[in-house]
This record gives sequence, structure tokens and C-alpha cells, in this order.
Amino acid sequence: MKLTDTQRALLEAAAQHPQKKLTNFPDTLKGGARIKVLTSMHNAELIEPSAAEPEVYVATATGLQAIGITVQAPRAKREGTKQAVLIELLTRAEGATLPQMTEATGWQVHYADVLVMPTNISNSACVVEHAALRSA
Repeated sequence: MKLTDTQRALLEAAAQHPQKKLTNFPDTLKGGARIKVLTSMHNAELIEPSAAEPEVYVATATGLQAIGITVQAPRAKREGTKQAVLIELLTRAEGATLPQMTEATGWQVHYADVLVMPTNISNSACVVEHAALRSA
């Protein structure tokens, strides 16, 4: 599909937004002109109403592809795996302690400890922090 300059600008701005919302409208795009542009973009499936805010539009995968951005499908979670259990624990607001991780996965402490070990051992601050955590 051939995009107009306005459609391209709106989609490029939406691509930069964390939720892909159309928020940056040109000052010259008001009233009926804005409605016409949004309607044509919606009819072409370049945008869709936001589920949380129906008066706000978000760029679709088709819209992002129209400006050259490849959208990758989110990776499917492997439910019931130890990895899924750890991700669930670590994404909680309070996080997870090493004993909680070993209890949830059945792993030995020395194995779970490696997972949370600093990866930059050349940084002395990381080594000191890791040593302090091990002695706690």
C-alpha cells in the first residue's frame, strides 16, 4: 500500500511509542482532516482502536510493516517448566529470594546460585557484591 506523507509520519511516530499509540499529530491535521486520515488508516488495517482507550488508536503489525518495521510474534511461554516458574517469581514486584527459587524448582542451591551470579566478574564491585551475597 502506498502511504501518504501524513500516514507515514503518524506510523513512524507510533512506532517510537512504547504502546505504539498515535499521539503525535501534526498541528495542521485537525477536525475533519484528522478523521479522514484516521478512517482511511483504520480501513486499511494500519491502525486500530486501543483496547484500553477506544478513542486512542494504535499501530497494527500491518501498519508497522508498511513503514518497514518487522514485527516478531511474542515468544510463547512454556507453561509448567522451571524456566516459566522462575520468570514468574522474578517478575513479581517483590522479586524472589534464592530459597524461594530453589524451593519452587527443586534445584540445589549451588545451581540456582549460578543463575543469579553477576556475569561481569572482571568488575570488582560485582565480585564483592557476589561474595557478600554468598556469605549472607
